[in-house]
Amino acid sequence: MKNLISLAWLLLLPFYAEATTVNALKAGAKNDGKTLNTNAISKAIDKLSSQGGGTLYFPSGTYLTGPIRLQSNITLDLDAGAVLSFSDRFDLYMPYVEMRYEGVVMKSFHPLIYAYEAENITIKGRGRLEGNGRAWWEETWRLETAFYKGELQDAEPTKYQQAWLDANPGFSVEPQSDWKNTLARHWFRPPFIQLYKCKNILIEGLHIANSPFWTVNPEFCDNLTIQGLTIVNPNSPNTDGINPESCTNVHISNCHISVGDDCITIKSGRDLQGRQYAAPCENITITNCTMLSGHGGVVIGSEMSGDVRKITISNCVFDGTDRGIRLKSTRGRGGIVEEIRVSNIVMKNIQKEAIILNLFYSRVPQEPVTERTPIFRNIHISGMTGSEVKSAGSILGIPEMPISNISIEDVNIQAESGFSVQDARDIQLRNICIDTQKGPIVQCKDAAELYLSNIRSSKPLAEAALLRMENVSDVFIEGCFPLPGSKAFLELSGAESGRVILKNNFVERIEQPYLIHEMVDSAALVY
Repeated sequence: MKNLISLAWLLLLPFYAEATTVNALKAGAKNDGKTLNTNAISKAIDKLSSQGGGTLYFPSGTYLTGPIRLQSNITLDLDAGAVLSFSDRFDLYMPYVEMRYEGVVMKSFHPLIYAYEAENITIKGRGRLEGNGRAWWEETWRLETAFYKGELQDAEPTKYQQAWLDANPGFSVEPQSDWKNTLARHWFRPPFIQLYKCKNILIEGLHIANSPFWTVNPEFCDNLTIQGLTIVNPNSPNTDGINPESCTNVHISNCHISVGDDCITIKSGRDLQGRQYAAPCENITITNCTMLSGHGGVVIGSEMSGDVRKITISNCVFDGTDRGIRLKSTRGRGGIVEEIRVSNIVMKNIQKEAIILNLFYSRVPQEPVTERTPIFRNIHISGMTGSEVKSAGSILGIPEMPISNISIEDVNIQAESGFSVQDARDIQLRNICIDTQKGPIVQCKDAAELYLSNIRSSKPLAEAALLRMENVSDVFIEGCFPLPGSKAFLELSGAESGRVILKNNFVERIEQPYLIHEMVDSAALVY
């Protein structure tokens, strides 16, 4: 009986193998780089789905294709040497599908790889996903140039723009949004991979290049693992690397990213629509990644209207990005960014700020505090080394909603300028060593509840005080030791400055430790 059962299993094995793995070549695809394989790939996925799921396997070779729509329980597996090369014929990515573009849900071009309300999806292998994005980029540049030259005011919409208008009747945004301008000049390029309202996702091992727009862009997804990717989008507009938006339980690790915009960005929707969806991005880990060219290394925002929280970023290297850690928002977004932890980061050749938290990103005029007011709070950064940095960092709140509960500690940076803090409260800076070429190590303005400990430079600051403060209150400064030859330890100004307490600071080697401006109350400084 046992032998009969074993024989039965052997007879069934070919059927199980066929049901679980399909070779793309045997499914009718051609790997000559010329034949369009969209239909063959779609039919293979449909067949696997009808059998409960399985793997579509691509042996080495180049497979030209249009958009791919994945279904539940489907795996795409690219062997080393296999290239999925996506056509740059725009019409292939129609009809439009529901997707999200820069935080706004709409109907637009079908993403190159897309899934809707699916689960248990895997995209993996040692092969390459080639987006052939240049045609998309050049059309963007053409429209942008024409817009700024005033050539689009009376122009008829292209067939793609008209199709977009037809697919999105009654589309509207908040009055102060810049989307009226973008609608005039944009056509909304497809992201490379957008999995929409999906769960249980694995993307690993692949080399992804030349995305038309954002590269890996899951939206409203849960339980997502992204690991071991190489993403390269050189000299290209808005080609972010990995952008989870309104996603939960996301794990990003061991990736190498060099792109034309931000390397990794966490988002949760834009303005009123984002607040109405109220879908936060939360429970996110980012670790062991290297990031080269890009506007930012790891960025949160500016589309964060549905909230971003419970984020850890660790053990990453940024080499050549414009900024390192960047949190950005503006009036009109609303939403809360909180519970963020950053640790063990190395930066080099940073063109602007190593760290920046900015609520004044688009300079919208001041308005009353409402649901449109963004909030940054409970953010903690530690263990950071940087060299060849333009600016150590900036914390820039807005008067009606100061950034609060921020700590930065154990930081050693060689930078042209130091830290700047404005419109903030409950800020802690500990064990900070910054070798600045100009200006103070830390300057604070319109801030309160500041704690500074062991702030120093490895060389004297002959042209500026170590600390410069204007209109600050409830400040505690301890354990600092400015070097001989420094101009001053503390420069204090502003009629609203008060309760600045200094303790255990070694200033005896400074000829004039304190520069106190005339408007400062004589009782403001407590030694």
